[in-house]
Amino acid sequence: MNTEDKIIEIFCHVDDFCKEFEKAKEGFVLPIDTDKKTRNKPCKLSDSEVITILIYFHLKRFRNLKIFYTQYVQKHMTKEFPNTVSYNRFVELEQKAIMPMVLYLQTCCLGKCTGISFIDSTKLAVCNNKRIHSNKVFKGLAERGHTTTGWFYGFKLHIIINDKGELLSFTITQGNTDDRAPLANESFTKKVMGKLFGDKGYLGEKLFAFLFVNGIQLITKLRKNMKGKIMSVSDSILLRKRAVIESVNDELKNMCQIEHTRHRCFANFISNMISGLIAYSFFPKKPAIQYETVSDNQLALFY
Repeated sequence: MNTEDKIIEIFCHVDDFCKEFEKAKEGFVLPIDTDKKTRNKPCKLSDSEVITILIYFHLKRFRNLKIFYTQYVQKHMTKEFPNTVSYNRFVELEQKAIMPMVLYLQTCCLGKCTGISFIDSTKLAVCNNKRIHSNKVFKGLAERGHTTTGWFYGFKLHIIINDKGELLSFTITQGNTDDRAPLANESFTKKVMGKLFGDKGYLGEKLFAFLFVNGIQLITKLRKNMKGKIMSVSDSILLRKRAVIESVNDELKNMCQIEHTRHRCFANFISNMISGLIAYSFFPKKPAIQYETVSDNQLALFY
């Protein structure tokens, strides 16, 4: 599939959703005060066009949205987007499109649970550690956190994927939030069932019992002082393949560019992250594992 066909496919899919979204929200929007003069002129770029441009920005693996929009979209994509606006206006429209973009991700881009899922969190630093005290954009929003790679200032992205590498659920928290906290929220795990594999950061008897009641078996590595705990061979082999979610995080950061330190407001940070997750769902090939049942207690796995 060439570039033109790909962007047409994305636009048609997004545009169909935006039309349904506009119909669904009718009757729920507060009426405009008729006593005040308001400008109700339609935008040159529709929400579906703005979302398509943001998705395509990540798929083309650009690193700077302004350069992509001014030097690529406005010069080489005039056929697809004949009514482009200035970059400053595009940023305003980008913030306006956050709500339909989030709903589009939740309703159209998430995969289905197969009974084998993996969970992990990754840092989203918003500035260099040396500039924490001078950062005003995320003051009162971001927090300092710590990972295996060191300290950072920003947020955490928590994701759950299936064995095919498809996103099942996601949420964002402050950088100092415990990795186990999102699992206590049923809305985060409502699409998950069966076995959920995580690292030692998700160990906890209360959390294990809470998830087990909801039909989820949390499986993590065991600590040395956890005597009397038994793990089946199949679970042990699948737990070794938890690195697949690390590959997903790597693609989200290095290919979809969901983490950078050039944000000028929180809304732009959210729109960049959400559009990056949507772009990942359009990847033709995702990190995945393949397995075949050999016996009741063993699995043969291949990448």
